Amino acid sequence: MDRWRFVGRADELHRLLTAATSPGGRGLIFSGTAGVGKSRLLRQGLDALPAETCAVWSASANIATAGIPFGGLAQVLPADQPAGLSPAGIMHWAVDALHQQAAGRQIVIGIDDAHLLDSSSAALVYLIARSDGATVLGTLRSGEPVPLPIRALWTDDLVDHAELTPMNSTESADLLTAMLEGPVDAPSAERLYRLSAGNALLLRELVIAAHASDELARTYGVWRWTGRLHLAPSLDDLIDARIGQLEQGVRAVVELVAMGEPIGLTLLSRATDNSDVELAEERGLIRVVTHDRRANVRLGHPLYGEVVRRRCPVTRARRLNARLAELVEEAGTRRRDDLLRVAVWRLDSGTAQDPELLLKAAGQAFSQFDVPLAARLARAALSTGGGYLAAELLATILLFGDRAAEAITVLDSVADQITSDERRARWLTVRGMVSYWGLNRESTVAEIAADARRLTDPADRARVLAFEGIMRLHRLECAEALRLSRSVLDRPAATVAARGLARCTIAHLQAARGELVLSGRAVDGVAAGAAQWRADMPYLQLALELARGTRLALAGDLAGIDAIVAAEFADLADAGDFRLGSGYLSILRAQAARLRGQTGEALRTSLGACAVLATSQVFAGLAHAERAQAAAMRGDVDSAVEAMAESDRSHTSGMAILYPWLEQARATVLATTGDHAGAVARLRGLVTRLQQDGFAGHEVLALHDLVRLGRAEVEIGEPTVTGRRQSVAQRLTELSEAVDGPLPSLLARHARAEYRHSGEELLAVADGFTELELNVFAAEATSRAVTRLRAARSARAHEANLRLAGLLRRCDVLRTPALSVRQPALTDRERQIARLAARGLASRNIAEQLYISTRTVENHLQRVYNKLGVAGRGELWPALRAMPDGELDADG
Repeated sequence: MDRWRFVGRADELHRLLTAATSPGGRGLIFSGTAGVGKSRLLRQGLDALPAETCAVWSASANIATAGIPFGGLAQVLPADQPAGLSPAGIMHWAVDALHQQAAGRQIVIGIDDAHLLDSSSAALVYLIARSDGATVLGTLRSGEPVPLPIRALWTDDLVDHAELTPMNSTESADLLTAMLEGPVDAPSAERLYRLSAGNALLLRELVIAAHASDELARTYGVWRWTGRLHLAPSLDDLIDARIGQLEQGVRAVVELVAMGEPIGLTLLSRATDNSDVELAEERGLIRVVTHDRRANVRLGHPLYGEVVRRRCPVTRARRLNARLAELVEEAGTRRRDDLLRVAVWRLDSGTAQDPELLLKAAGQAFSQFDVPLAARLARAALSTGGGYLAAELLATILLFGDRAAEAITVLDSVADQITSDERRARWLTVRGMVSYWGLNRESTVAEIAADARRLTDPADRARVLAFEGIMRLHRLECAEALRLSRSVLDRPAATVAARGLARCTIAHLQAARGELVLSGRAVDGVAAGAAQWRADMPYLQLALELARGTRLALAGDLAGIDAIVAAEFADLADAGDFRLGSGYLSILRAQAARLRGQTGEALRTSLGACAVLATSQVFAGLAHAERAQAAAMRGDVDSAVEAMAESDRSHTSGMAILYPWLEQARATVLATTGDHAGAVARLRGLVTRLQQDGFAGHEVLALHDLVRLGRAEVEIGEPTVTGRRQSVAQRLTELSEAVDGPLPSLLARHARAEYRHSGEELLAVADGFTELELNVFAAEATSRAVTRLRAARSARAHEANLRLAGLLRRCDVLRTPALSVRQPALTDRERQIARLAARGLASRNIAEQLYISTRTVENHLQRVYNKLGVAGRGELWPALRAMPDGELDADG
C-alpha cells in the first residue's frame, strides 16, 4: 500500500508551523509512543515551510549512528569540514556554516528520533537552538532515555515539549478513508480504531493485513471489514518488539489476561504471583483500570492479546480458559456478564457440558445484540442437548444474521418436540419471522393467523397475534393490524413482550397518521419496560426503533434522531453485527444529515447503510432510496437514478409500509433529471394514496415537496363536498390543525407564502426552518424569497441574499430545483467581471486585467446588477454566493 496522504493533526501541525515561522518563536519537541505519527507530522511540517523565509535541514537519528560522533547530523553538516578542529571547534564551525547557507533566512533544524542522537550531535543541536535566527523541531519516543543536551532544550526554555497522543476515533476514520481512498463503514472503522488504539502505524499494518487476506471488501463504494484478523509478519514483528522476551511468571500473567480480559485484579492475583503481576504492569504489558470501585486488568494494547492468543499452544490455551472459568465459579457469578464469560471460557476450553449454561449465555449475548457470539453459544447449547429451546434461540439469531434458510432447517429439526401450546406459540412466531422477513413469503401471515386460532392459552395466543399484527402493518393491512394489536393489549394474560410489540405496531401506525404525541407516549412506555422484555424478545428493540424513528423523521426532529443514533443500542448493534439495527439507524442518520444540508455526510452514511444491509430483505430498499435522495440533492443525476433503480430491485412487498419514503425519493430523482412534470404527477399520486390510507403524517411531507417545487397552487386529492379539489396550500393548512408538532404549521405557512408570492413571508418561514436546523428547507425558502423580492424591487432583496449566502455556507453541495428555478444566468464574461468586482477591484483595474475598456466593464456590471436585482458592488458578493453554482466557490 502506497504512502497515505496526511490527514488530521491540524492543531499539532499548526503549532509546529507557528513555532518555526513566528518571529522570536521557540522550537517544539513532540514525544510519543512508536507509530503514533510523530515522524510523519514532523515531515509534513518541514515540507510546508516556505523556502523563501526558512532554510530547512532535517536529520533522522538511529541506532547505527548513535555511537559515531556527529553521526546523527551527517545529513545536516556541510561536507567541506576543515581539518584539525576540536569537537568544540567543529560545533562553532557548523553553526557558522549553517548561518552562511541560510543567507539571512530562519534556520529550521528538524530532528526525528532525537533520543537516538550521539552526544556530539545532541550538543550541536543545543548550540544551534541557542543561536540567533534558529529553531529546533524534533521528535522523541516516550519512555526512552534522552541525551542531556536534548532534555536541556526545554528545561532551558529554548523549545516547548509536548506529548503527541494517539488519534481519536474521528481522526482514525479519516485516516482509514485516506488509506483506502473511500469511506469505511462505521462498525469496521470503530473495530480497527480499537485494535490499533489510535496508533497510525498499527492501523496501517492492520489495513494492509486485512486487505491482503481479502477480509476488507468494498460494497456500494464503502469498505467493510469482516472482523477476522490475519497478522502479517510485519505486524507480528512490531508487536513482538513491544512485548519483548517474557519470563515464565510474567508470561503466565500476560496469557491469563489475554484469555480473560478484562479480568478482576483480585482474581488475577489468586491465579498468579503478585510480583509477576507488578512486573507485567511496570513493563506496560498490562494495565489496571478502576471503575465503580472495581479494579480490572487489561492488556497494555489490544493487539497484544491477538499475538499472545495466537502463539499460545492449544493445550495451554484450553487449560487457561478452564482455569478462568473455575476461578469465577469458585468466587460466584455475581456480576452481570460473569455467566456469559464463564460459558465462553468453558466453550474455548472444551469443557462446555452444561446446555443450560450455554443457553442462558446465548440469550444474554443476543440481548446485547452480539449476533456472532450468540449464534456460537446457541449452536453449542443445541449440540450438547439443549433441545427445542436451543433450536428456537439459534433460529432467531440466524434470522438476524441473514441466514434464514438455515434457520428454517433448525426449526424443522425440532418440530417433533412441540409438546405444549407455549412451545407451539413460540415456534410459530419464530418460524413466522424467518419466513416473512427472512424469506419474503407473504403467505406466512395467513398461515400464522390460522395456526393462532388453534391455540387455547390466552398468553400464547396473544404472542402470536402480536406478531401477526406487525406483519399486517408491514403489508399495509392497517385496520387489521390495529385490531389485532388492540386485542393483545386487551388480554391481561399477554406477556410484557407481546404487549410491547403490539404497542410498537400501534405507535408506528399513529406516527404515520400524524398522531405524533400518542406515538411518542407509546414508544416511551415500551422503552421504559425494556428490562422486562429484553431477555424474552430482544429484537423488539428493532420494532421500537422503527416506530420511534418514523415519528422523529415525520416530525423533523433532528435532535431526537441525533439522540437515538448516539444511544447504547446503536453502539451495541454496530459492535455486535446486528445489521438490521445498525443499518436502520444509519438510514436515520443519513436523513438527518440530508435535511441539515450535509449532503456529503448523508451520501456516505446511506452508502454505509446499503453496504450493511446488502444481504437483507427488510430495509435495503429504504437504504437505497435514501442514497438516491442524497445523490439527487448533490446534483448527481446518474447516481440518483441508479440508486432508485436498486431501491426498486431490493425492496420487498413485505415492507409495503415504507412506500411513502420510497415514492418521495422517486419524485426527488425525477425532479433532479429535469422531469418536473413527472415529479409533480408522482407527488400528486402519492398524496392521493396517502389520503386513502389515512397517513396524514406522511402526507404533510409529500405536500411540502410540491411546495418546494413551486406548486403550492396545484390541486390535489379527491373533490370535496363543494365538487372542487383543494390546493396544496389549502390542504396543508387543514392538516396543520390535525397533525401534531410544530412542523406541519410551518410547512403550511411555507405553502401560503409561496401561493401568495410573498418574499417577506418566505423569509419568516425560513427563520422557522433554521430554528429546527432544517437548513435545506430554509435555504430553499430564502432563495424563493430573493426571487420574489427582486421582482418587487424590494430593499430587502440584499438582506435576503446575505441570509441565503449564510445558509448555503452551513450546507455541503446542494443542488435542488428550488435553488435553481428562475435563477438569473450570467454569461461567462459577466461572471468573470462580477467576480472581480465582488473582490473589490475598480472598473479601471478590471479593464486593464481583461484588456477591455472601462466603459465595457461598466456596461457588463449594469447588466449583472439588473439580472441579480442588486443596487451595486457592495451587494455583489452575497448575490453571487447565493447562486446555485456558488459563483465565488472556485476562486473565492
